[in-house]
Amino acid sequence: MSDKHKAYMLSSDLFDQELTKTEKRLLSRLTTPNKIQLFLDDLAYATETVYRAPLRVLHERTCQCFDGAVFAAAMLHRLRYPALILNLLPNKRDDDHVLALFRHNGFWGAIAKSNFSGLRFRDPVYRDLRELVMSYFENYYNLNQEKTLRGYTYPLDLKVFDSCSWMTQDEAMELISQRLDEIRRVNILKRPMISQLSLVDERSFQSGLYGANKAGLSIPPWNKS
Repeated sequence: MSDKHKAYMLSSDLFDQELTKTEKRLLSRLTTPNKIQLFLDDLAYATETVYRAPLRVLHERTCQCFDGAVFAAAMLHRLRYPALILNLLPNKRDDDHVLALFRHNGFWGAIAKSNFSGLRFRDPVYRDLRELVMSYFENYYNLNQEKTLRGYTYPLDLKVFDSCSWMTQDEAMELISQRLDEIRRVNILKRPMISQLSLVDERSFQSGLYGANKAGLSIPPWNKS
C-alpha cells in the first residue's frame, strides 16, 4: 500500500489491518467500557517513559497512564464512541494523569491506566466534566500524602490526528502530548482552599497503592535523595 493511499485511510482501518487473528478475537471481547478497563488493568504498568501507540500497547502488553488512555480511546472508538481524552493537572510535586472519556445517556464516565487504584475507572454517572474530575480529587495524591489535583484540560478529540495514524504510529503520540500541553485548562481550586487541604490519612494512602508497581512511582522532587 502506498503512503498516499494510507494518508486517506482512517487510523482505525490501518489499526485493524495490522491485527493478527488472535488479537482480533481478543479485541472483539472488549464490548463495553468496563471490559476495556479490565483489559488495561491486566497490562503491566510500564516503568520507563515511552510513548506507545495503541497497536504497540497491544503488542507489548504494557503502558503508562498516557498511552493507556490513548489505547482506551482507540478501543472506545471501535465501539462507536468519540476518541476523547482529558488530562488531569496536579501541582508541581506530582505527575499529570490522562483519562479516556465516554458518555452514556448524557452522563460522563472514564477509563484510565494508573499505578494508584483510585485513579482508574468511573461509571457514566457524572453530569458534567467538572463533576467527573472532582471524583478523582481525594484519590489524587503523591508519596508525601499531599492531595495534588489542581485542574484539568478541555477534552481532546483524537480524530484530528487521523492523518498521523495515531492508532498505529508511535510518532503521533508525541504530537498528542504536545497538544495536551497547549489545550485550554480549567482550575478547580482557589488559593485559600489549597492552603487548607489536609494530608491523606494512612489507611487511604496505603489502599491507593494496593497493587502498585513501585518502580513506576514518582517521588516528589523535593523528597528525592
